[in-house]
Amino acid sequence: MAALSLPRPDRRALAVTLVVAAAACGVFAWSISLGDFPVPMGDVVATLLGGGDADSELIVRTLRLPRALTGLLVGAAFGLSGAIFQRVARNPLASPDIVGINAGAAAAVTLIVLFDATSTRVTLGALAGAALTVLAIYLLAYKRGVTGYRFVLVGVGASAMLFAVTQYMLTRAELYDAQRAFVWLTGSLNGRGWDYVRPLTIALAVLVPAALALGRRLRILDLGDDAARGLGVRVEATRTGLLLTAATLAAVATAAAGPVAFVALVSPQVARRLVGGCSAALAPSAAFGALLLVSADLVARRIFAPTELRVGVVTAILGAPYLLFLLARANRIGVAG
Repeated sequence: MAALSLPRPDRRALAVTLVVAAAACGVFAWSISLGDFPVPMGDVVATLLGGGDADSELIVRTLRLPRALTGLLVGAAFGLSGAIFQRVARNPLASPDIVGINAGAAAAVTLIVLFDATSTRVTLGALAGAALTVLAIYLLAYKRGVTGYRFVLVGVGASAMLFAVTQYMLTRAELYDAQRAFVWLTGSLNGRGWDYVRPLTIALAVLVPAALALGRRLRILDLGDDAARGLGVRVEATRTGLLLTAATLAAVATAAAGPVAFVALVSPQVARRLVGGCSAALAPSAAFGALLLVSADLVARRIFAPTELRVGVVTAILGAPYLLFLLARANRIGVAG
């Protein structure tokens, strides 16, 4: 019977995932209930189950549900992506918004500016930009392996360069196109409908199982490249697969909501502290990312109602102090060493 039970860290990770996911679902339902036309929670549940009246159907299913679902899916994608990057690089700063992956995806804004691209083309451009960026960073940082310190430094440089390219494109754009691009670059869930939810759902249905399957080898990679090879793991192929999966998750999320800041940085850190250091905490990170983004969107919608903030503004306000804390902590450790 003992052989059938989960190891203690896995049981704790499962418990944390369920609790955080339940909290995310609670905030999700609350965000659908609140608005300029409030809908009682009972009516929200009834409408979601197919029993609401015509007004509730319009407000809940057409106006608010797609936005809330987009927030959940985007937050989960960012959280899972950040957990993989940080674990592979073994550096808490190695999240897609810090090391340039989101910036590579955001370079797809040139498609909006130059070609008035459709959402499908923007998504494909974001995927291509993120994949090429992570590949370039990996190759530039590789020297008999990849260290987290070098990976982050190369990524920060790539992020600065891509940001400069994006800003240049904005200066060349017409005013209307530049305004559209700027809203997307800040990170926003405004106006997200079912045309965003469906591709996100399909993408995550493929990427999440792939990430969790590859994530089983993260503990072996933590033993070091030589030990992992001795245990039969193809180190570079596994690492490349994990990085490309994480980059695709970040790209899909960025294409849907823009490069929302700090969700991928903060979510894995909080999840690891809740779960403990023995677990990769991939599922808890995804759950906490969903909770963080849907909560930030609720705050963005209601704190200055009827005026709405962009969700990227709220996550930046919450995440920037945490980034400063990580930098200060790293500086103390470096000085102590």
